Parts: sequence; structure tokens; C-alpha cells
Amino acid sequence: MLSTNCPSDGTSWPRVILHADLNGFYAGVECLYRPDLRQKPVAVSGDAENRHGIILAKNEIAKRFSIKTGEAIWQARQKCPDLVVLTADYAKYLRYARLTRQILADFSDQVEPFGLDEAWIDVSGSIRLLGDGVALADQVRRRTREELGLTCSVGVSYNKIFAKLGSDLKKPDATVVISPDRYQSVVWPLPVQDLLYVGPSTMRRLQRIGIRTIGALAALRLEDARYLLGKWGETLWLFARGLDDSPVHTSDAREIVKSVGNSTTTPRDLASGDDVRVILTVLSESVAARLREYGLRCQTVQISIRDNQLATIERQQKMLQATDLARDIVRQAWQLFDRHWTWARPIRSLGVRGCDLVTANRLEQLALFEDPGAYGRQKELEKTIDEIRRRFGYFSIQRGLMLSDRKLSGFNPKEEHVIHPVSFPGLSG
Repeated sequence: MLSTNCPSDGTSWPRVILHADLNGFYAGVECLYRPDLRQKPVAVSGDAENRHGIILAKNEIAKRFSIKTGEAIWQARQKCPDLVVLTADYAKYLRYARLTRQILADFSDQVEPFGLDEAWIDVSGSIRLLGDGVALADQVRRRTREELGLTCSVGVSYNKIFAKLGSDLKKPDATVVISPDRYQSVVWPLPVQDLLYVGPSTMRRLQRIGIRTIGALAALRLEDARYLLGKWGETLWLFARGLDDSPVHTSDAREIVKSVGNSTTTPRDLASGDDVRVILTVLSESVAARLREYGLRCQTVQISIRDNQLATIERQQKMLQATDLARDIVRQAWQLFDRHWTWARPIRSLGVRGCDLVTANRLEQLALFEDPGAYGRQKELEKTIDEIRRRFGYFSIQRGLMLSDRKLSGFNPKEEHVIHPVSFPGLSG
């Protein structure tokens, strides 16, 4: 542990927050089902047959070969020819994520997930009864290991940012404490990209002016951070100085949904408008169904297009009226695509997103030339499709367009594609 002066009574800490991060989660779960693989290098990937073939997770043995999350399977196998690659099975991972949450809930009702395999836990109210932050972190690790057969690293700190940073510093199965009086010696020498929400683009902008460590970011004048990165620069500057007072939400709190979207890498390159219509329709149906499920409508449709050289564009447009209907979303998505795509290259992946969300129960202002009767019938039709799919499965009812190319349309983005949320309040990735 880097520091262990975590008070048992919490008097010198404003809060005591843990961040639990399951180590190599997907690969760890797969090894529970395949004990014969525990001593072998194992990685979990997307569906290689349908070109989702990148590494999503790896076990500790695979890490020794410098295999990285996000690299292609062929790249990983160049480093480790004996690598065992398994296709992701999200039903398993969701089950173990729920079991992990149940363990964490025994320590506090303030448990905030951060993706499937990570969560913050505010134990400020528990330390007088259950032990100090280090003791609770060790209990979390022990129970996860003994009850689930998985290991996790736990960061202990006085805010969410440093607790998350602590869980990243030592793996696997470790407790790291970052205290208010020693955070500068622990945090400031670290690379600036280790700070939560400093992505590749932000890192490059900081490094261009010589900001390579978290301490260098903290040493900037606030006005310089704002000038360089705008409002986001102020936020990161505060984080670097340990000034994060954002709460850990209670386990029953619902995150505000700001947009609803799905994307997919297609099983083959798309080279025609007919191909694109199939994919846009599948994605739009998923977005519309999820909007209805959340009781929301979107006022803007956004599409993303990535070509086979991995160049990406995004375009969006305001709707004439807020909607939760696939008919409206796919129509707008196609108009955006037809207006902005020049077919310089074939397409590798597509995405559709509903933005500028409003609640579905507010009064509706129909478009000027909308037939109210036809609009009402369409709403009932799509609700009926939702119910049929809920009872009999997604593929029990499909549009005729989907039958034109089953390989393109044969996926269910609503249930098969797991979305990993950025669940930090008030921020977007």
C-alpha cells in the first residue's frame, strides 16, 4: 500500500470512498467456467466472425506478453501465439456484475457503478461500525475472491477521482490508499493521462505545452487551464488538486439519461445504399425501443459513419417534433446519411443516436402536416412490436427489409451490445 493512514473514525478525512475494480473481469469470469484455462494466457474479444475482433479483456498471464485492450486479435497473437481467445458472453458478465454489487451493498447503500466491473462505494457512514477504509477495502477484496472466485483492486481515498486512481495503481488484488495529506507525493508524479477523463485528445493538447504529469497540470494557473481546454480545463485542474466533492449516488438513484444510441461494426464493408438502409433500420429500431423503455423522446438524431480506413464523421439534425418512433428516427438518419456521405470509401461501422431528450408524457405538438390518426396508429404498432419481442424474442417479428440480407440484419443491438456508462455526474466523456 502506498499510504495507510486512513483514520478509523474518519475525523481527519471529509469522506472515505472506495473504488473497486475487478481485475481482468471478462477473462476472469471465463476462467471460472473453464478452470483448465487458469494457467494459460486468456483474452476475451468481440465476435471475430462479424469483425468485432478486438481484445476486450485479458488475464494476468496474457498481460505479461504486453497484450493491450483494444488491439486486434491478430496483433495480440503476434505477441503471444498460444493466446486463448474467447468470444465475449455478456450474460455471464452481467450475472457476476450483479453478484459483485450485492457484496458491495453490504458495506454501504451508496454504491455507484462505473461500467460493469467497477464501482464507487461511500463508506463514510460505515467505518465506525465496520472498520476503517483499509479494513473495508480488504474485506471487499476477500469476499470477492472467496465468494465469486474473482480478484479486485480497491482504491481508498477522500474523493471519487483519487479512489479511482488508487484502484488503477496496483493490480491484481491490492488495496491502495491516497490520503489528503500525502496525495501530492503519490498522485502528482503520475502521467497526466492517468487522471480520469484525460483522454488521448486532451493528453496531446496538454503535452504540446509540456504538461506531462498530473502535478504539472495542478501547477498551471486556473486561467491558463481554462484557456487551453475551456470549462473542461477547470474541471481537470480541480481534479488534479484533489478538489472533487461529487457525491457517490445511492444504489437506487437513476442516472440522468442524456442520449440513447447504438452502433455496430458490420460483418462486411457496406458499399451501397441498400446495405446502409438495413443497418440504419436495425439501429433505429433499437434506439426507439430503448427510448420508449425509458419513457423518453428525442428531439435530435445523430449518425456516425466510419469507413474501412477508420476515418469517422458524425452528423446530426433537429427533428420537427420529438419522437420515440423508429419510423421517424430511421427517416432522419437516412436523410443525414444521404446528404453527407460521398462514398469515397466503403463503410465499416454505423451508429444512430437520439439526443436532446424530453419526457414522453409531456404534451405533444405534432408537425404541421402530420396526420394525427396515422401517427397514433404508428405508435400503437411499435408498442405492439415491443410486446411481441418481449414475449417471443427479438427475431419473432421483423420488417421485410431485414430479410433482404440476414447476415447484415441478424443482430440485436438493444440486448447484445452492452453499453458501458460514463456515470460521473454532470460530465460527459
